[in-house]
Amino acid sequence: MTSRKPDEPLARNSRLRLVRPRSLATARRAATTRRTRPAPRPPEGTPPRAELARQARLVLADAVRIARWAATPHGPRQGPRAADRPASASASASAPLDGPAAVERAAAELGLTAARVRAGWDRARLAGLVELHGATVRPGWRLQAWDRDDSAVLRGWVALLDAWSLVHPAPEGVAPGAVAEVVEAVPQVLSLLQLSQGPVLVPVLLDLLGQRVDELREERCEVPGDGAPAQPPTPAERLPSLLDWALEGLAEVGALTLDGGAGPEGRHATLTPLGNWAVWVKLEQICVAAQSPAGNIEQSAADMLRGCARLTPGPARDEYRAWLAARTLAGAVAELLAAARGEDALLRGLAFEALRVVGAPAEAEVRAAVAEPSLRPYALLWLAEYEGTDPDDAPEVLTREEATWLWVDTAAAVADHGESELLVRHLDSAVQGTVPALLDEVRAVGHPRTVQVLVALAAAHPDPALAKAVRRAAFQVHTGGS
Repeated sequence: MTSRKPDEPLARNSRLRLVRPRSLATARRAATTRRTRPAPRPPEGTPPRAELARQARLVLADAVRIARWAATPHGPRQGPRAADRPASASASASAPLDGPAAVERAAAELGLTAARVRAGWDRARLAGLVELHGATVRPGWRLQAWDRDDSAVLRGWVALLDAWSLVHPAPEGVAPGAVAEVVEAVPQVLSLLQLSQGPVLVPVLLDLLGQRVDELREERCEVPGDGAPAQPPTPAERLPSLLDWALEGLAEVGALTLDGGAGPEGRHATLTPLGNWAVWVKLEQICVAAQSPAGNIEQSAADMLRGCARLTPGPARDEYRAWLAARTLAGAVAELLAAARGEDALLRGLAFEALRVVGAPAEAEVRAAVAEPSLRPYALLWLAEYEGTDPDDAPEVLTREEATWLWVDTAAAVADHGESELLVRHLDSAVQGTVPALLDEVRAVGHPRTVQVLVALAAAHPDPALAKAVRRAAFQVHTGGS
């Protein structure tokens, strides 16, 4: 820390060795050997990402134009938005649009029909191109990065693909349970198309759909109780129309093409390059989940994070992906944030590492976490990186007080789970330039673990005079002195 001899007094301006402020994730990467497995290669013949992104931009061209129009100041204040509808209505892409006058204005200014405006607006919402804040429409991060970030484009298109059943209305007169069964069975249909590497006749897909629906019913083992009537299964005669609905919906979002004669026997479906790539990505995620490298897939979020604490970043990310793939994203995000709110500071940092793997689906919950003092610095760093800031520059979004709070919280994690030498080295990541300045601001920041951190640092530091100053600061915090 200093070159002072042990018997010399501690100078009031003893300098810390300043380095760029680092988040817990960056500090952890610096303290471990980085080992990552090579990224799997997509199937032979898959176009480059730049070409896939170009195709995705074509599919979402109307949605991007409408999103930009709606989010600009000259756009509608009462524009085509769903913010004023009930939650159940706004969740459906087929619900009526508010503000017919705004829809007509958008159609006139953009040279589109009103139907295309409504369809494009629904796609813009489903692809995450716009954000609705009460009565205000704002451009989403993906829209802001649309022209320069191929990854943002592909993530937006995959979000639209996942919502295909909202883009294309289901046939009338079909029970919701029957529609849900087909939606749940569609991934199996897509897997067959991907493995076939070419066109597949619709009757073949219909046979597979019927088998998968039967398997789903067997897995549920639905047994009525108290004399309640059993849920009627999907009639076999309705499956062809439901398959047509699914294939047409997937075709609308650009995942496949339908060709052949008018009758179902002559029609065949073929995945587009975008659809083939997306299905391959999802199959890779399933394989990762099945492997569960460290065996934490069935654990709670807190136990899974503890199991990942000793892993280096690459294997830890593999474990996060496996754990996430076995759960619904909404439930997984809520469980990770619940673990972050606990008393273990190490789990707080690791939870946000796992949320980085989640990516866009966690954005709304992370933004809400900014209002919680214990999560605010982590959430701000997550959002900065999510919006494209280099991880090494992300700490610049924190105020000095927030950076100091994060320094104490990280020190608490090191004190609880690390070695004394690592705690001493943690001094290097403080934003303050001197030991007295650091101690003053640490005392003022009000972290609940301040006393324990200072006591542990004093016990670990080899410089007697510096250790004495740190112990004095710990005593002053404990007694409420200055």
